[in-house]
Amino acid sequence: MRTFVTPIDRSRADAEENVETGFGPHRLTSAPVFRPLQRAGNWMFAACLSLCLVHGAPADGKPVHSGFLKAGNSDSRFPIGFYEMPKTEADLRAMAAAGVNLVRCRDRDDLDRARAAGLMGWISLTVQQGATEALRNLVVSVADHPALAVWEGPDEIVWTFTAYSFLKKSAGFTREDWNNQTPKAAGYAREQASMILPKLRDGIRLVRELDTLQRPFWINEAADSDMQYVRHYIDSIDITGCDYYAVRSTGTDLQSVGRLVHRWDAIGRGKPVWMVLQAFSWHTANPERTRLYPSFEQSRFMAYDAIVNGAKGICYWGSEQIDDPRFRESLYALTSELSKISPLLVAAPVEDIQVRIVSDLFDRPGRGVRALLRQRDSNFLLVLVNEDSHRHLGVDVTGLEALEGRTFDLLYGSETALVDRGGFVTRLQGYEVKVFTTNPNLVSDRLAGRDYTSPSP
Repeated sequence: MRTFVTPIDRSRADAEENVETGFGPHRLTSAPVFRPLQRAGNWMFAACLSLCLVHGAPADGKPVHSGFLKAGNSDSRFPIGFYEMPKTEADLRAMAAAGVNLVRCRDRDDLDRARAAGLMGWISLTVQQGATEALRNLVVSVADHPALAVWEGPDEIVWTFTAYSFLKKSAGFTREDWNNQTPKAAGYAREQASMILPKLRDGIRLVRELDTLQRPFWINEAADSDMQYVRHYIDSIDITGCDYYAVRSTGTDLQSVGRLVHRWDAIGRGKPVWMVLQAFSWHTANPERTRLYPSFEQSRFMAYDAIVNGAKGICYWGSEQIDDPRFRESLYALTSELSKISPLLVAAPVEDIQVRIVSDLFDRPGRGVRALLRQRDSNFLLVLVNEDSHRHLGVDVTGLEALEGRTFDLLYGSETALVDRGGFVTRLQGYEVKVFTTNPNLVSDRLAGRDYTSPSP
């Protein structure tokens, strides 16, 4: 169910100004369409690896990457990434065993480690410095590596010269000055953009020339990075998106994740959006903050809210700062769950599902329930996400006439839903996620951590 884009009024830095994050209604057709797809196999590396599934082209005729991972002739995978490269091989293997399939790498040695663990990697490049010899040397040193999946540009590059909190000290203006477009703030940003963005485009052009496999290029921005300046480089990249860390002791706004996917889809003119989500507690970056990790249910909501709103990949930042092993256990329970349904997450959406809230007397207005329906062969995945903090006890799912008489099973629950007269009714508590499938075997055996809540400080 696609809705209008809601203006974004918060960003990660709205709550934390002194932390830098770099390095850091769908309708079914009258009959089911069973598209023949390859059987899902083990994750194997082939002689070449890329993310270059093409699903269409924009007005300028340039191919559009799907945003999904693909190794050689194997099936596509939904990207589940971590910025953290574990220090030990045991920890790296544990990450891979939890369904993570992509890690940030610094060099060829890191790519070797990733490949040995069955993972793919991305390499971050300082393309904002232009087509330098150092850039050329780094790209050449890794471009033939079979584990390399994607290039990444500078983190939050537009944010750094527009609304970054440290600009108060370095350039003499605040984020409020930028928001109000004072002459000083606007002038500084204009000057910096004129120097940085042409070099950035030149750097990316060099990478394209050197990479014979034409791997996609990704840039992650801050949630509210300026749209106009991002548009100055957006045609040079393949994947866009932003980071957002919604669980804070000063206030939590889980539903902003889905809204941000729509923002970056609009800014990117339909390019794939990857969301970078929270794998830390703010207290590890600022000791004055109260210790508060996302609960399993909060992490799960944020991931699925990104997915039902159109995100093509999810990465996690900050996990190297985790000081509560049970939180990592909860993250791995979630990544394992996502990995188990990955073949359906990358399948084509079925566009005819509709969701309507039939309100009771005390139901409050809100954003409502989002739905996603995917089909792979004869299997279906149905995800329902309540984007409101309050319950909805009359959620009417319709448009399923082609599935009449089939039963959906709730993964990680006991509920079943028989499709009758083209639909069924379910109930959702505040911020609840329900994942239904016609294949009840898509349950991960990694259940430890699913009850995690952050300990009281």
